[in-house]
Amino acid sequence: MYFIDVQGTLISDEDKSPIRGSIEFIEMLNVKKIPYVIITNSTKKTSDDFFNFLKSRGFDFDFNSYLDPLMTLESRVAKEDVAAYGSDEFLVILKKMGYAFNYENPKTVLISIKENFTADEYARIIDFLLQGASLVGMHETSLYAKNGKRYPGVGAILKMLEFATSTKYDVVGKPSRSFYEEALKLLQKQNPNAKFSDIAIISDDVKGDLGGAKEMGMKTIFVTSGKYKSAAEIVPFLEPHLKPDFVYKDMQEILENL
Repeated sequence: MYFIDVQGTLISDEDKSPIRGSIEFIEMLNVKKIPYVIITNSTKKTSDDFFNFLKSRGFDFDFNSYLDPLMTLESRVAKEDVAAYGSDEFLVILKKMGYAFNYENPKTVLISIKENFTADEYARIIDFLLQGASLVGMHETSLYAKNGKRYPGVGAILKMLEFATSTKYDVVGKPSRSFYEEALKLLQKQNPNAKFSDIAIISDDVKGDLGGAKEMGMKTIFVTSGKYKSAAEIVPFLEPHLKPDFVYKDMQEILENL
C-alpha cells in the first residue's frame, strides 16, 4: 500500500507535466487493486481544482483517494483573526473558505509557501509571535522548487521563526501525524486492516515528507525527480534513523524494480 506525493514525484516542478512512469505507476496500482492515497501539500488551488488538474494530466484516481492540507485546515485552525502569508492564490482560497484576516493583533500566524517573502514580513511575523500569536504551517516542506530555483520551504521558515521567538509551531499538512492519520483513514476505506507499517510512502522531500513518515513506521522511498538533483545532495547528511529505505531516480525506476 502506498502514500504518493505529487509535486516532484508525479508531476514536474518546472512545467507540471507528468514525470516519467508516474501515470503508469498509478495505472499499475489500479489494475492490481493495490490501495493508495495521493497526498499533496498543494495550497495554490482549491482541492477540487487541483484534483481535476491532475485528472486532466492523465492521472486516473478517485477523489476519495486524495488528500491535501486545505481539506483538513478548518479542523485545525480557527477562522477568525488570522495573519496569513503565502501566494496570492492561497490567500484568495482562504477568503473563500471564510477566514478573516487580521494583520494588527492576530491570534494565529498561518504560513504557506511563496518565493518572495520580505524582511519586513518576517519582522511583522516575529512581532505577532512575540505578542502571543500561535504559529501554524500549512505543511513542513524543506525546499520549494520553482523556475529552476530552490527556496527555503515552509518547514525551513517555521524553524527559523521558532528559533527567533521560541514559539513552537503546528503543521496542517505533511508530515504532521494528524495529516497522515487522515490519509490512513482514507486508505482504510480500501483496506480496513491498513496500518502505517503496511505503507510505503513515495516523495521527493526526504527531510519533510519522508522523515516524519519514517518515524511513524512507514517504509520510505525517495525519488530525485524533484527538489534534489541527486541523493548525494542530501542523504549523506541525514541522521541515520531518517535515511530513506530506498532511493530511485523517478517513478519509472520504481516500476522497473518492483
